[in-house]
Amino acid sequence: MSRTRSSRASATMSRTVRRCEPVPEEVRETADLLERRWQLSIIYAALTGALRFNEFADAVAGISPRMLSERLRDLEAAGLVRRDVIPSSPPTVEYRLTERGRKLGPIIEAMREYSREPV
Repeated sequence: MSRTRSSRASATMSRTVRRCEPVPEEVRETADLLERRWQLSIIYAALTGALRFNEFADAVAGISPRMLSERLRDLEAAGLVRRDVIPSSPPTVEYRLTERGRKLGPIIEAMREYSREPV
């Protein structure tokens, strides 16, 4: 009799076992990049018009110059930000979102809208 109960239990369990799709590598890579502290804030600042280092520093309150520099390099390496050196005296450096970086705009706007919804 215990075998019958055991078979029924395992049959019931096999019907309730759920399998989900593994997280795609592309989603994981994007999440890894954007999960780094300050990344989304810097992208948001670039979307709203920040171009120069000090403009980013003003827009992203609390970030140290060293961290801002590091994060801008990360975003540049990921192909989201382009660094342009403008020949002047002294040389001026501007950071602009690439087309790939601008594609994150709707995602960031969706996050803003989501946060406005009542809990």
